[in-house]
Amino acid sequence: MSCDSFPPPRGPVVVIGAGTMGHGIAHVSAAAGFETRLFDVDAGARAHGLALVEANLDRGVELGKVEPAARNAALELLSETGDLAEAAAGAELVIEAVPEDLDLKRRVLAEFAAHVGPEAILGSNTSSLSITRIGEGVPGPERLVGLHFFNPVHIMSLVEVVRGDRTAERVVERARTFVESLDKEPIVVNDSPGFASSRLGVAIGLEAIRMLESGVASAHDIDRAMELGYRHPMGPLRLTDLVGLDVRLRIARYLHAELGERFRPPGLLERMVEEGKLGRKTGQGFYSW
Repeated sequence: MSCDSFPPPRGPVVVIGAGTMGHGIAHVSAAAGFETRLFDVDAGARAHGLALVEANLDRGVELGKVEPAARNAALELLSETGDLAEAAAGAELVIEAVPEDLDLKRRVLAEFAAHVGPEAILGSNTSSLSITRIGEGVPGPERLVGLHFFNPVHIMSLVEVVRGDRTAERVVERARTFVESLDKEPIVVNDSPGFASSRLGVAIGLEAIRMLESGVASAHDIDRAMELGYRHPMGPLRLTDLVGLDVRLRIARYLHAELGERFRPPGLLERMVEEGKLGRKTGQGFYSW
C-alpha cells in the first residue's frame, strides 16, 4: 500500500513534558507547521521550555538557517498549558517525553488516551523501554507507537519509529509520514530492548567507560579514536556527558536485565552517578563543563 494512503496527522500535536526532549520535539513540530501544545504540570518548566525554543529559533536566524518569518510562524503555532483537557482537545497526535519510567509513561498516556479521539495516535519518546509493555497500561494499545527523537531534536535528523507487538500498521505508517513532514529521516524498527540506536550506542559507551576504568587511554583519546578513526561526530564519553550519566546508567541497567551480562554497568559509571557527577547538567562527568 502506498504511503499516500496514510497521511500524517494534521490536527494539533501535543507534547507531554517540557524538558530537554519535550521542548525540542515541540520546536520541530511547530516549525513544520503543526499547531503544537506543550503540556507540563510545572509552570516553570513550561516557561523554560518555550524560552529555549525561542532561543534556538533565534540562533537559527542568526546563522541564516531559519528565515525570520518562519521563526515567527513557529512561535505563533506553539503554546503551553498545564490543563490536560485543554491540551488534548482535538489532538491528532500525542507524544510523551517524560522521564524513562515505565509506570509514569503508562500513566500519562492513559490519561491523555481518555481525552483524545479514538483515531488519535499516541507516541512515546522512550529511548529503550518496550513499547509493547508501555501499551499494556494504555487504552487502545494498537494506536501506540514509539517515536524516539535524538538530542538536540532541532538538529539531529534520525527518528526511530518503533512498532510494538500490538501497534496497527496504519499507525506505524502515519507516524513515519509525520516524521518525514518534520524533514527528518525515520527508520522503522520492531520492539526490542534498546531498539537499534540505544542498543548500539550504549554498547559502545559502556565499553568506552570500561576502557577508561582499566587505564587503556584518557577520556579525550578514547573519544578521538572514534571521532577520527570511525568518523563519529562525537566520542562516546563526551556523548555520555551530554546524555547524562544517570540516564545512561538507567538504560544500561534495563538492557542488562533484558539482554544479559554484556550490558552490565561498569563500576566507574555506578560510582560517578552516586557521587552526583552526571555530566554537563552538573558541570562534571568524564569532562569538566
